[in-house]
Amino acid sequence: MITVNLRPNLKRKRARSPLAGFGESFRGLGGRVKDPLLLVAVVSWVGVAGFLGYVFASTTRELSALEPQLEQTRAEHKRFKAFLAEKRHQETIRDSLVAQIGVIRRVDGDRYVWPHLLDEVTKALPAYTWLVDLGMAAPTPAPQAAAQPAAKDAKKAAADTAAPAPPVHLPVSFTVNGRTVDIQAYTRFLRQLEASPWVADVTPVSAQTVIEKERPVTAFTIRATYRQADSAYVRTVPLSQSVR
Repeated sequence: MITVNLRPNLKRKRARSPLAGFGESFRGLGGRVKDPLLLVAVVSWVGVAGFLGYVFASTTRELSALEPQLEQTRAEHKRFKAFLAEKRHQETIRDSLVAQIGVIRRVDGDRYVWPHLLDEVTKALPAYTWLVDLGMAAPTPAPQAAAQPAAKDAKKAAADTAAPAPPVHLPVSFTVNGRTVDIQAYTRFLRQLEASPWVADVTPVSAQTVIEKERPVTAFTIRATYRQADSAYVRTVPLSQSVR
């Protein structure tokens, strides 16, 4: 193909690239900016703004993803809060019942002592043996209380006076006075008392022959202590029964 230049005095213009204008503008901007620190500051602010925009967008996206978990956690919190409130209510009722049972046990602790003792002594009493007296014996002082020092420190005495010790429930001790016409019945009575789950520390105090109604009999005195038997030996009956 033959090309003829009809204007020989004019030079042929080359096709320009679309990026040439941007490059020239950038070079012109670099020429117009006299302070390089200002350019660095502007670029830095642009980078910071872009980073903050990215952080905001990612945080918003994560928050939107965590909204269902937050609602589920709130529902679980309400459910467990109601459960804990019910549990505390039940514990309050339980503590109240335990306190009431404790008060009843303290009130009824010594109510049936002598019925148990009379029942056990009656069961252990052999033939040809009878009782003359059964009563409470004087409590034996504890060794610690009997052997107290003669002199006490003033501060210790003042503290003891200000804060008295709680009362100590001493075991119930009793004595049995009886008569028998057979010395073997007396020893059998001792063994049967010792075998009772409600009686402990059976100790023969005295045994001597006396004359009653012109007949020689053995007068004896026995000392023992009441103890609470195991629950296996406790038999309960209803307070009232219908009679037809």
